Amino acid sequence: MLARELISDAIPPLRTSDTVEKVLDRMAEFRVNHLPIVNESQILGLICEEDLIEVQDYQTEIGGLNLSLRNYSVFEDQHVYDLIRMIHELRLTVIPVLDHQNNYLGLVSLGSLVEYFATLTATKEPGGIIVLEISNRDNSLAHVAQIVESENAQILSSYVKSYPDSTKLELTLKLNRNEISTIVASFLRYDYIIKATFNDLKADERTQDRYDQLMNYLDI
Repeated sequence: MLARELISDAIPPLRTSDTVEKVLDRMAEFRVNHLPIVNESQILGLICEEDLIEVQDYQTEIGGLNLSLRNYSVFEDQHVYDLIRMIHELRLTVIPVLDHQNNYLGLVSLGSLVEYFATLTATKEPGGIIVLEISNRDNSLAHVAQIVESENAQILSSYVKSYPDSTKLELTLKLNRNEISTIVASFLRYDYIIKATFNDLKADERTQDRYDQLMNYLDI
């Protein structure tokens, strides 16, 4: 997925003649803390709420303000991971997208990235989740996939979390079915460490059975 594919036209850019009041109203309307200022097709920078804190007159035009964020943007053919990294590192709520002539094409909002990430990780799809602890020396996704597929299941998405000063990795798997007890058992047979499981249908059924037994006992 490239930046150009996530551009939203819902949030229009600002002009230098816009007032502080208009900026604040637009930020509130779209629930963002940053907005791009564009002169024709050239971006001048990002204005953020902090730039407006000391402005007393809300009718002041923003063209005369000092911007704390000037050169933060991405090119249209940059990967979505670059956008996620910049938004995370700079704590942005929007990021402008340019072509290679530095013409402003639009922006990508944090909300758009969250929605894309939900699709990327298959969070909308039903299925169980298994969290494994593995060594970075034994990080074989092919072997992990082989174990899952041997139980007639598929991995819908996966991601790895690393820890500073550690050789351990946390591998999270989203699978295409809720009943994952046999898959968990297979991982244990291969000496994988199971850190957590979620949405396990059989585990949920056991919990419900225990709850029903408790309710029956309380009725006695």
